[in-house]
Formats: sequence, C-alpha cells, structure tokens
Amino acid sequence: MPEREIGVIIVAAGSGSRLGLGTPKALVPVMGVSILERALRPIFGMRSPAQVVVVAPADQLAEARVLCESVAGVAGDHLTVVAGGSTRQQSVAAGLATLDESVHTVLVHDAARAFTPSTQFELVASAVEETGAGIIPALPVSDTIKQADAAGAVVRTLDRSELVAVQTPQGFPRLELVAAYAAATQEYTDDAALFAAAGHPVSIIDGDVLAFKITTPWDLRRAEGLAREAGGGSAAVRTGVGIDVHAFDTDSPLWLGALHWPGEPGLSGHSDGDALSHALCDSLLSAAGLGDIGSRFGTDDDRYAGAHGDVFIRETVAILAGAGFEIGNVAIQVVARRPKLAARRTELEARLGDLVGAPVSVSATTTDGLGFTGRGDGIAVIATALVQRSR
Repeated sequence: MPEREIGVIIVAAGSGSRLGLGTPKALVPVMGVSILERALRPIFGMRSPAQVVVVAPADQLAEARVLCESVAGVAGDHLTVVAGGSTRQQSVAAGLATLDESVHTVLVHDAARAFTPSTQFELVASAVEETGAGIIPALPVSDTIKQADAAGAVVRTLDRSELVAVQTPQGFPRLELVAAYAAATQEYTDDAALFAAAGHPVSIIDGDVLAFKITTPWDLRRAEGLAREAGGGSAAVRTGVGIDVHAFDTDSPLWLGALHWPGEPGLSGHSDGDALSHALCDSLLSAAGLGDIGSRFGTDDDRYAGAHGDVFIRETVAILAGAGFEIGNVAIQVVARRPKLAARRTELEARLGDLVGAPVSVSATTTDGLGFTGRGDGIAVIATALVQRSR
C-alpha cells in the first residue's frame, strides 16, 4: 500500500443540541444512514490513500467505531477512532496527536458537512501541497449582510463582494498546524483562524454547494431530500463490464487474481500484469460510472509500478464506497491456455471475495487454438459486476 501522506481528521464529537434530537449529531440518521457514515464515504472515495482519524463523542466511542469500520471495509487499516474533547479545538488536537509520521498534509473536516464530494477533499489537499499555505473552500455570499449592534440597530451594510461563506475540509501543512495548535491561547471558530493567528497565510478555493452543514432541523430535512433524490434509483442494479489483456513475460513471476502462481510465466505490464484483478476493477468502476482503471491508476503514477492486484482492488472498492455504491457480485471469465485454474478456483474465489466484500465467481475457457490466447501468447479476462446505490 502506498505511503499515506494525507491525513483527514473528521470532527464528529458535537452534541447536536440545535437539532434537538437528544443524540450526538454525527450519529443522527439521514434516510437510515448516519451523518458520520455519509461523511466518511467521500473520503474513502479519494484517489489517494489517506489516514482517516474520526474524533467521536467519548461516551459513544464504541458505536462510532462500529459505524466507521463498516464504511472503511477493507481499508480499515487507514482508520482510527479517538475520543473528542469538550471543545472543537480540543477534538482536533486529539486527532492531530494520532496522525502517522508519514502524514504531511492535514485536512480537518466537520462530519456535519456529510455531502461534501470527494473532489473537494482532493482539491484542498492538492492546493496545500502546491502552495504550502492553509487552504479553505468557500462560496460567495449571495445575501446582503448587515452589521448590527447589541440592541439590534443596523450599524452598516457590508460589501458582500469581499465576503465568503467558509466550508470544510480545511487543509494545512502538518508541521505548521501542529505548531499553531501548540501555541494557541484562545478558542477559535475554525482551524483557519487559528492557523492565521500563528502568522501563516490562508488562501481560498471554490467550495461546493453540497458541502452545507447540517445544524438545524431544516438542514436535516434538506439532507434527507438530497439522500432521497440520490437514492431515487438506488434499488436499481447497475452493471459494468471490464476487459483486460496482457502478454506473457517469462522473466516475471505470475500474479493472477491477487495470487502468486509458482512455476508459471508472468505477465507484462506497469504493475504485475494481473489481468484478472485489472478486469475486475474495470468492471466495478464501469458499473458505478466512475471511469476506468487507466484514469484512476495510470501508468505514469510511480506508486503503482509493480503493484499487485490486491492494491488496485482495495482502492477500487474504497472508491465505490466513497461514491455511495454497494457491490452485489462479480463474475469473471479467464480466456487462456495457462495457468490451469481448476485446482485453485476455490482459493481464488475466496481471495477475491474477501477483497471485494461480495461474491466473486471465476470460470475459465480456451479458444481452441485460435488467436493470441490460443497460441499461448497471453491472457484475456472479461469481468462483469453488479452494483447498486447504498441505502
């Protein structure tokens, strides 16, 4: 697994008092799925692996951990759940203390912004890495804003062209943010204010209207409407097809279906040439409408040079989960003269099923000596996947 240089801290320890439901906000359901689960899905849908630290209410830690692990699935080794403090600032500090040493860029996100898309996380992280500054997503203010005194009298009208509504995730270089937190002597309303107070620059990028904050019953009703709209066709099963072909390379070991096949010639490719795993990934991405393996794991990305099939499958499954999809099953047809799959079919299907988190069936055939597979020049694999929107 590539080293994780991005850390995402999810602040989910709030009481949710303004919702008036008597439940910590992050655990409140939206159409049967908790706000926390919905907030996590886009993060696990990011193209780059990240360490995810969820800061949850101390008295609901066990429940929060179960919910988080259900979303993380096979990417659970990227997840940590810790208890929050009595203030938001204390909760973020608890999350910072949990980050791996490999993390260089930190994103701090409010779980209440549960519909924030994966792209917003990726854009903030990229901007931090490019500029070294604090980065916050924001939207222009459309309302006229007036300043009033304590008695309610209007003092002045503010120039809204200079105003923005700030969202999360807010991104920062890890070392500077940790130092700013250590030096803070007062409470700030957001991390960007704390970062700026320590003398560091903060810049704005475009936000997203879906990254609204669920704070009041009205917000919750809006969230339910979005969830219902997104799930309008959620019961409908979607299908996708993936095809991959690789030539044999006698100088390499054979990896097929995330298993090593001793004594067999390997497959050429930028990674380990595992045509079966690659076709499986393509079928899943195709079914969900999320591109293909080439656009997600391009050959120009050195992180995937020589990578085995399990790396691609785990990350593809996380991408689908982040986009709100569940996998029904995958059926795979291998077209080749070798290796002979029959003796290891049960092992192969179990391995792939564990990685995908759903049933995977594998069958094999030959082309009766016709074409490149018939000549024994390489392997072709066809995979078909069924997915549906998560409930």
